Amino acid sequence: MTELEWLALARADILAIVDYVSDNNPGAAQRIKDEIETTVAKLADFPKMGRPGRIEGTRGLIVWANYVIVYQENDLIIRIVRVLHDAQQWPPTEEQKALSTKHEHQQQVGLVY
Repeated sequence: MTELEWLALARADILAIVDYVSDNNPGAAQRIKDEIETTVAKLADFPKMGRPGRIEGTRGLIVWANYVIVYQENDLIIRIVRVLHDAQQWPPTEEQKALSTKHEHQQQVGLVY
């Protein structure tokens, strides 16, 4: 069985999704989270479940019709890169990448949480 690795950004994506949905429907938020985690667990046995991704070397797997698990896979590991709503821009534009990098740096030095 292949090892699963979640990038911090993918974990943050799930927390943001749950936070957003739970404002109106806490039960649905929990179901979405559970479905994402269950689907990711299946990737360990079926790493080619997703279709080829928009970025070379990635794959995408749709969950709940509105969410996409972006991942990389090889014989040893499946790396969950992002969990995105299908309305989100993916791959990010150069401007979005720059803002994300700036925000990550600010988090590392304790300027934002």
